[in-house]
Formats: sequence, C-alpha cells, structure tokens
Amino acid sequence: MEHWGIFTNNQTNKKELVKKLENNAFSNIINLDGQKGKLFSQLALQKFMEEEEKHGTKSISTEFQALKTMSSGEQKKALLFQILDQDPDYIILDNPFDNLDVTFQKELRKLLTKHADRTLFIQLASRKADMLSMIHNFAEVRDGQLDILKEIALKQDKKQIHLSGEIPSPINQISFNGNTLISFKNVNVSYGEKHILKDIDWEVKSGEFWQLIGHNGTGKTTILSMITGDNPKAFGQEIYLFGKKKGSGESVWDIKQKIGYFSPSMTDKFRGRHSLENMLISGLLDSIGLYVKPTETQKRIIKNWLLLIHLWEKRNIQFNELSLGEQRLVMTVRAMVKHPPLLILDEPTSGMDDSAARILVNLVNKIAEETQTAILFVSHRKEPGLHPKKILELTKTEKGSLGSIHTFKK
Repeated sequence: MEHWGIFTNNQTNKKELVKKLENNAFSNIINLDGQKGKLFSQLALQKFMEEEEKHGTKSISTEFQALKTMSSGEQKKALLFQILDQDPDYIILDNPFDNLDVTFQKELRKLLTKHADRTLFIQLASRKADMLSMIHNFAEVRDGQLDILKEIALKQDKKQIHLSGEIPSPINQISFNGNTLISFKNVNVSYGEKHILKDIDWEVKSGEFWQLIGHNGTGKTTILSMITGDNPKAFGQEIYLFGKKKGSGESVWDIKQKIGYFSPSMTDKFRGRHSLENMLISGLLDSIGLYVKPTETQKRIIKNWLLLIHLWEKRNIQFNELSLGEQRLVMTVRAMVKHPPLLILDEPTSGMDDSAARILVNLVNKIAEETQTAILFVSHRKEPGLHPKKILELTKTEKGSLGSIHTFKK
C-alpha cells in the first residue's frame, strides 16, 4: 500500500482539503478513483455524539457506556473499529493522536499498522512527530494544492522562537493572603463505585511552574474542576485555595477572579465580531465583549502584549479571522493580562502545528521566568522546549489515581 502523509498547518482549510481528497481532485498524486473512503476525525466523532444525544442511536458506542462519557482514547478506538468494520478502501486520518496519552497512541498505532496491508491511509498531520511509521510518501498543502515532498525530516524542531520585549506589567496586582495558592491534603474523589482520585497531597506556591500529566481518565479534569470551583466533590475535603478552605464562604467568582484559565473550547465563546485589540482589553474587564471606552493605560498595556507576540499589526482584525495558532496565542495572553496569581492552561497546544506550538511554549516559559504568576500546564503531549519546574503525575489504580511529584533542578 502506498500510504500518504499530508502536512498541514494552522492556515490549512482542512474541510476543503478533505472534500478535494474525497472528490479525487489530487488524482495526479493520490488516485482514489472508484474507491470507497471514510473520515477519521474529531468532527466525525462529534457528529456521532450529537446523534447519540438527540436520537439515542448508539452506532459506535456500547450498550453500557455512552460515547460522551468515554475518554478521548476510548472514543477514537470506538470510531476506528466502526470504520474498519465497513472495510473501506481508504481512510483519511485527521490528526488521529490529538488529546491521546502515550498508551492510547501506542494502541492506535498498533491497530492502524495491523490494517496497513489492506487499507490505504492518508494521514493529515500538523505535528511531525505524529506521522505513522508505515508512511513513506509525503506532501504538504500550498495554496490549496498538494506539493510532493521528496525529502522530509520527521524529527521535531526544538528551536525556540524569540519573543521580543518583556512581559508587560499589570495595571493592578491581584492580592491574597499568604504564599500558597493551592493545597490538597489527602483528597479522595469517587462517583458511586468508580474511584477517581486517591489520597492526593499537593501544594502550589506563588511563581511555581507546574505541569499536570496522566493517562486519559486519570482525573486531571476532576482536579481542575475542584480548583476552578465547578466541582461539588471539593466541598468537605481538605482543599485550600488562596489561603481559604474550600466551602468556607468564598464564592466561585472570588476564586475565578484569581485564576486565568484557557482551554481550546473557550474560543467558541468569541464567535461575534471582536477585534483583536478589543478582545484583549475586555480580558482586563472580565467581559466577553467591550462595552465601555478603554482607558489610555489599558490600551497601552494591550499594545505592549500584542507587540510582544508580533500581532500588533493585526490589532484591528476580527478574532475569528486569525489562524488557529494565533487564536490560541491570543487566548493565552487574554488569560494572563491581569497577572492572575494562577494561570491554568488546559491542552493549549491541541491541534496546533509545530511552529505555532513552539511560539506558545516560548510565551509560557517567558511568563514563568518573568512574573510571579504560578502556571499549571495540562497536556497529554511532551512539548519540546517546555520547562516546568515541577510535575504532578497521576497514575491510575483500582482505588483511584495516585499522585506523584517530580521536581527538576534549576
């Protein structure tokens, strides 16, 4: 089988690319004439979940577990089994390893390799390290067309991309009592008979740079929701946030004022017409849109941030016109503009290409080096160039995930 790898970036219109492949528009390179194909993608998964939610149809989930309650890895395995059962001639694999831990990535690679002799794979990859080993033909998208790559270095470039200038100072410093932002003491979480977390002891102090890692389903999301104030399982436990015990009278708003938070799903909140500059200014005001005239100080702060990330020239462009990589960079800045005591970045590089991910990683490292904001970076992927000083690793057991802490020497 002549499998193909197509490198995409954050400017690639993948819907258009998939449509062209399905219509055999690149027959001079990949001839799919008369062949039956299937698409393996997050979009395809989302459609199955919507059908299951609306009509109760369980075409790829099991009788006992709904698709939306499965981990990312289980969802992708279920979709792949459903596609393989239909015995297609080819499968378009759209970033198949996004949001998967190392274990699930290995399982998926093994499953794909097993079928590589009978099914043609066309992999769309935004990260070089994700390319399947059985693929030896490569192309990249340029101006909507495919260009064959005769030679390709699949090693990921770890070179840091320079950001000019310093992190802009905050207008006002957010204060709280003490130096400890998060304190978990012997925290346990269960849902019925399902044990999630077991005896978690963990402390985050001002200015520390943490990474939270663990396989799919180990409880990373549970920990985040107990910090951000959204999980009732936090009450009655020995959890202290910004010097106060959880449930001692503080409101969710009190907690969220001290936290800058970004996950890729948040970009959906900004579907309206927001200029890049106004969107960042609204971050200073804790609003989605900008409804008051900004002060000169606010405008100066945002100008300095945009100069830092090389987007000042695009300040008047609508947010939804930016590339995916630029959007993620802007959303990270928006979460940081007030210099919150704690910055949580939940899978911020998911779906980004190598170049865009390196820029975001460089920004996060710079924030860690130049500010007193503590960072909690959550990712399934080992990001080249990321320099956390401490790691909380969750390991699954029958009685719930245990936490182990790794500290790196300076």
